[in-house]
Amino acid sequence: MRSPLFVAAALSLLATTAQAQTLVATSNIIVRAIDRSIDFTSDTTTSIRDAKIIRAAHDDAASFVASQGGIRGAQLEAALVRLRERLPEARDASDEVLAEAILAL
Repeated sequence: MRSPLFVAAALSLLATTAQAQTLVATSNIIVRAIDRSIDFTSDTTTSIRDAKIIRAAHDDAASFVASQGGIRGAQLEAALVRLRERLPEARDASDEVLAEAILAL
């Protein structure tokens, strides 16, 4: 018979793995959506402005991720607002997922 501790550890590992896979899948969806938005927006002026805002947030996004949300720069805040305004996929995503998506661009 397996000990309750072993069963609890196995369930915890499965939950952690599922959560990590969900984070990766969400990040991939958002990165693809951001990339589509930047590259294929029909309004060229808006597309260029959005790309500048999002790409300018790269360093702030790196600081945010490295500090586990402790450092929130103004450029990252502007990019998060813009992403949530423009992309339905980003509206329910956490700030961490969006910051990681910005880093992946």
